[in-house]
Amino acid sequence: MTQHLLSVPMIDGAPPRLPDDMQQAYEGVARFNAELESAGAWVFAGGLLPASSATVVRAQGGEVLMTDGPFTESKEHIGGVWIIEAIDLDTALAWATKATRACGEPVEVRPFQEIPEG
Repeated sequence: MTQHLLSVPMIDGAPPRLPDDMQQAYEGVARFNAELESAGAWVFAGGLLPASSATVVRAQGGEVLMTDGPFTESKEHIGGVWIIEAIDLDTALAWATKATRACGEPVEVRPFQEIPEG
């Protein structure tokens, strides 16, 4: 089975969700996570702190530089992720359909590269 990243983009400065909407999302995500686990597709999931909490570590000219904040200048950043196992892309997309309904945000699906056995 192939592992897939289901990522939830968030936009800096977007209006905050209402408390009832957030509670509904938390409950929906908890049910979705339980369904993933029950189906054997669960690998890992988690929400991320805002992009402003990020530190970028970069090797440059023989030195390592650390800077605060996101690497890109974009206002859109990953807010949370699921790592799942799915037999194929169609199955991963079906899980993403459930994920977007659960959390109420868009969900990007991206397969991991296969590592050749050596």
